[in-house]
Amino acid sequence: MHGSGPSCARYRWKPCYKRGIEYYVNPAVTDVAGGLTLVTRNGSCPSYVGQVPIGPGIVRGLPVIFNPINPEDTVITENTQFTAAFSAASTCVRDTAWGIGEEDPETTSRLIVIGGGEPAIFGISPNQAPGPYTFGYCPPCNTPPPCGRPRCGVAGILEQNGTRFLTIDGPAFPFSFTRA
Repeated sequence: MHGSGPSCARYRWKPCYKRGIEYYVNPAVTDVAGGLTLVTRNGSCPSYVGQVPIGPGIVRGLPVIFNPINPEDTVITENTQFTAAFSAASTCVRDTAWGIGEEDPETTSRLIVIGGGEPAIFGISPNQAPGPYTFGYCPPCNTPPPCGRPRCGVAGILEQNGTRFLTIDGPAFPFSFTRA
């Protein structure tokens, strides 16, 4: 599927998502919270990925752009590795690309952070056709010596003091995507 053209028509995996297009990432379970957005922790700058609190009607977060790692890929399928970034400005950081934070000693979870250097490489997979979907992460292991057993994970939600944070240590939380 590398080198694919801009059309989604040739893929059996529907729907498909395109490089550089803005999408809202919404919970597939709509009665718990809204879409993904920037959130704060302990009064710090909003440098974490989390969910908008639940409210009346559809509660959208910020648009997200997915960019495949392979520069020839224009369509994101279940086999595509990609980076993710909010299509929004933050007053605290220069970059809104998603990365994996250090393990929190209290929760043993790794929060998804923004603006923290090298963007993390993710993948999506359908829970069932056609969706909802989950985010997966596995650290690159392409430099010698072999890295042994990398600490891979799926995106889940951690709630702390009324704020819902996106983590990479599950349990898997289902998402849906809509074009912004």
